[in-house]
Amino acid sequence: MPATHLETSGAALDADAVARLLAAEPERVPGLGEMMNFPGVLAGDGQVLAKLAAARGRLVDGHAPGLEGAALSAYVAAGPDSDHESTTIREALGKLRRGMHLMLREGSAEHNLLELLPVINEFNAQNCSLVTDDRHPDELLRLGHLDHAVRLAMGAGVAPVRAVQMASINTARRFGLAGRGAVAPGWRADFVLLDDLESFAISGCWLGGRPVDELDFASSVPLPGNTMRLGRPLAPELFAIPAAGRRARAIGVVPGQIVTRALEADVPARGGLAQADPGRDLAKLAVVERHAATGNVGLGFVQGLGLARGAVASSVAHDSHNIVAAGMDDADLALAARAVAEAGGGLAAALDGRVLALLPLPVAGLMSDRGADEVVAGLEALRAATRGLLRPGHDADPFMILSFLALPVIPALKLTDRGLVDVERFAHVPLFVE
Repeated sequence: MPATHLETSGAALDADAVARLLAAEPERVPGLGEMMNFPGVLAGDGQVLAKLAAARGRLVDGHAPGLEGAALSAYVAAGPDSDHESTTIREALGKLRRGMHLMLREGSAEHNLLELLPVINEFNAQNCSLVTDDRHPDELLRLGHLDHAVRLAMGAGVAPVRAVQMASINTARRFGLAGRGAVAPGWRADFVLLDDLESFAISGCWLGGRPVDELDFASSVPLPGNTMRLGRPLAPELFAIPAAGRRARAIGVVPGQIVTRALEADVPARGGLAQADPGRDLAKLAVVERHAATGNVGLGFVQGLGLARGAVASSVAHDSHNIVAAGMDDADLALAARAVAEAGGGLAAALDGRVLALLPLPVAGLMSDRGADEVVAGLEALRAATRGLLRPGHDADPFMILSFLALPVIPALKLTDRGLVDVERFAHVPLFVE
């Protein structure tokens, strides 16, 4: 943290800290996770390269969305040797051919597994893993986690043993987890018992040789208090956008993906202020800094989120996790963002001056201190309330999409608390183009 210099984060993990952690806890810290700042790597940024140098000889996970050719070769040469961001066969093949460990992702908002499966063959399968990235808790309970990915792969024609291989021993070997990932003499007994291989119906699960339902996972770690540090009140005026032109840049949502398009749209204005346009699925977007009370608020537009009215807000906004909000009305934007802040974090939906639903996430604004069933019930109530805000025929979850709109290392256009980011240029750009 932070992922880039283009945003305000709650902490910073510099090269010295990376070196200390790797040296002090080699068993718990096998390497450097997800070097997201791929533009910084390619530009030779000193701080970024210093982190990679500190992890030399250890695992370095990558993050290289859309990289191909010489740029990808340069990125791999700097140290990262895995990737989970591929969205096309061409991209995935390029990474495999450069020796990267390919992670085929299937999450709540990222549906790449079936698209990439044709890449797999008998010669490269051992260098591939199934992963999920971000997944909503209700889907974890209803569909499963990696077991869901295994089912998808088998349903698409992958041999069962091959699918299980990519969800177990391949990943254990990738991360140097000796004695894990397979059932064999002397190996750690982490395994599942299936009722049926074809449906991958799980009868029981063992961890370290003991049934999971006999284990106590309760934690005694003290939880932090409210971590919200806002620089100014979340009033409707904070979300007003002066109409500095007729056309504005807008983030274009790509269904089923976390990459976005860089669009330009005619923006209606009233009283000198730019407005959202429900008729064209053009919503206002805001990112409010919440860690250091800077008062920073980034403002922009997003097209394709599916809102027709009201507003939604969340403190889960990768990777700096400031408050991100989208909506058609400034008052509702302020209300949804304020509900999230007052709860110490969470997800909220608002309409016509009323908070329709709120799922509190009081642990750093990212996690709940409640059980899974209670969290899922709260999430379902939030979704039910949010459905009334969506356009007819639009059923995508706006919260998972929203959580990636502030991540400036995923092309093509994103918004941070410091403003609109052109990821290709890796620089802030003006909101209005004319």
